[in-house]
Amino acid sequence: MALFSGHQHSIITFFSIILLVFLDGVTATTFTFINKCDYTVWPGILANPGSPKLESTGFELTKGSSRSFQAPTGWAGRFWGRTGCNFDDSGHGSCATGDCGSGEMECNGAGAIPPATLAEFTLGSGSQDFYDVSLVDGYNLPMIVEGSGGSGECATTGCLTDLNKKCPSELKIDGGAACKSACDAFGKPEYCCSGAYNSPTACKPSMYSQVFKSACPKSYSYAFDDATSTFTCSGADYAITFCPNVPSLKSSKDPAAAKATGSDPDSDPMQASALASQWLANLATGDSIKIRPFSLIRSGFAITIFLVLSFLF
Repeated sequence: MALFSGHQHSIITFFSIILLVFLDGVTATTFTFINKCDYTVWPGILANPGSPKLESTGFELTKGSSRSFQAPTGWAGRFWGRTGCNFDDSGHGSCATGDCGSGEMECNGAGAIPPATLAEFTLGSGSQDFYDVSLVDGYNLPMIVEGSGGSGECATTGCLTDLNKKCPSELKIDGGAACKSACDAFGKPEYCCSGAYNSPTACKPSMYSQVFKSACPKSYSYAFDDATSTFTCSGADYAITFCPNVPSLKSSKDPAAAKATGSDPDSDPMQASALASQWLANLATGDSIKIRPFSLIRSGFAITIFLVLSFLF
């Protein structure tokens, strides 16, 4: 005698398919963009070749707002913030920094025009994710990446310092809204790690990359700056925060902050670097601000399916 009829078998098959679909959704990675700047930021998103486009390739993120996207396992790409943008009602326009050259709010497969602070990700397929914040293409605004819900080191990384205030004059763009890399400014192989300098042994940190590294010790400062700049985590969601709030790094315009620290970190790059490193380390081991949108709903649905099947059989 069969354990169950063909009709019951069809029901099991149907619910099993639905269950697999929802469980598969739980494994997707959620990226949440948070704007803590005192101005609007227009994030740009570029998927690497072979990776699917996310829900948007460029959007507006007003002061104090956030927006989340889901990416499938194995996805790879980069994010950045555009500033000083002017788009009309139809979404056409451009940005002062980080513009992608598409002429629209959506970047549509175009990357950031340097200088721009970049967050780069390669999501694992059942393995580790790799991520970093890179200043190799220059800098335009502070940014950190924080992982949550994953396993492994999962360290917070990024650049807290306002490098536009410390940018060498020869690297500043007009108006001082961003800071070029030495490669972009001078185009020399020794700065670009190209030609005869295209190897870790030949391409060394320059005086300019060391300025970036001193201010942002966990960010890529030049092409072969891997050892202290690439981070890993498994099964995490990630928050990309523009202009993160760091009480210990308030400007000298805040007398209370200056009194509390005994000096002005903005006037002392080494002190600012030390404070930034300490804050990032504390944040990495503290409570996370990340969430997994819809994962509770999916998990509840999966449990419901199991209960239905148990009652039926």
